Amino acid sequence: MKATLEEVEVFLAVVDTGSLTSAAEHLGQPVSTTSRLLARLEEKLQTTLLQRTTRRLHLTDEGCGFAKDARRILESVRIAEDRLMERRGRPSGPLHVDAASPFMLHVLVPLLPAYRAQHPEVELVLHSNEGFIDLLERRVDLAIRIGELKDSTLHSRLLGHTRVRLVASPGYLLRHGVPEDADALRRNHELIGFIQPDVLNVWPLLAGDGQPLRIEPTIMSGSGETIRELAIAGMGIGCLSDFMTARDLAEGRLVEVLSQVVMAKTKPVSAVYYKQSAVSGRIASMVGYLADAMRAPEALWAGERGQ
Repeated sequence: MKATLEEVEVFLAVVDTGSLTSAAEHLGQPVSTTSRLLARLEEKLQTTLLQRTTRRLHLTDEGCGFAKDARRILESVRIAEDRLMERRGRPSGPLHVDAASPFMLHVLVPLLPAYRAQHPEVELVLHSNEGFIDLLERRVDLAIRIGELKDSTLHSRLLGHTRVRLVASPGYLLRHGVPEDADALRRNHELIGFIQPDVLNVWPLLAGDGQPLRIEPTIMSGSGETIRELAIAGMGIGCLSDFMTARDLAEGRLVEVLSQVVMAKTKPVSAVYYKQSAVSGRIASMVGYLADAMRAPEALWAGERGQ
């Protein structure tokens, strides 16, 4: 093999981040080193993998084909390393975990100290993406997804369920009044919704026509955490999952709205990971730990709230 694994990793980092500078930051090395390794790889392969312009990098046809093969090669190397590490009897090495920012902040981060105490040799690398990602392309080992799963190329394990509720701050309700039904909610109130996907703007209560209420947000965001903060700040009424708002409800920063008419809608919370011949000990240790922790009765959004 002419190319080294270091050169291949640099090439994929440039592809995934979109620039030499971002790739260098991701890899923790100087831009000059990243540029040199990429040039050396192209020289060894005697082909141009990336076309460089003043603003962007573009994969050539040869680069597209090499990127697919290179990902498979690196994945095979990682699996081989996992097997060797696991012979030592305990998980070790890097574990890349992806979750939407609210779930990362409100659920994963509080649970990670105990996980690290149990598995000190696992090196956690945490990523936050608001939408679904290609795990192989982003080199993510494990992702937490909320909602129904559609990707058949992934293994999954159900971790639990989280309920969706309408919430607002006490101050907002004092100023604007408490809505009595879905029509009053839509006519008289500031509604905080999502930019996308639009299905998140279908709230779990029936409008006057008997259909689920599709709101027209007066304020929109692509982040559930931003919507939570807007609701706490008294900017309007939002529809959010318990894992984000359970503590706010318990401590009085938010109040549940229209609880008597909102349908008890829950969403599955799943751990997903790429289908491969052997699941690494790192992935198995995290999935098992999360499944146990998220079923614990002391979890604020578990038990009755999560059903």
